[in-house]
Amino acid sequence: MNAQELKDKTPDQLRDQLVALKKEAFNLRFQQATGQLENTARMRVVRRDVARVNTVLNQKAAEAAAVKGA
Repeated sequence: MNAQELKDKTPDQLRDQLVALKKEAFNLRFQQATGQLENTARMRVVRRDVARVNTVLNQKAAEAAAVKGA
């Protein structure tokens, strides 16, 4: 997923995606702890996707505040 795809989504869609990514991150951590994780690179990808979603959400919030304040 890239930032442009995320910018096209609504804040509600982004929050739903954030919840799904955090669940996946939890499951990956659980698999790693039990020795069942096969693709360790997936943890890094999910962590970065969470950061991307948070960044876009913050940008949209700041943009909305700027429009509301003007």
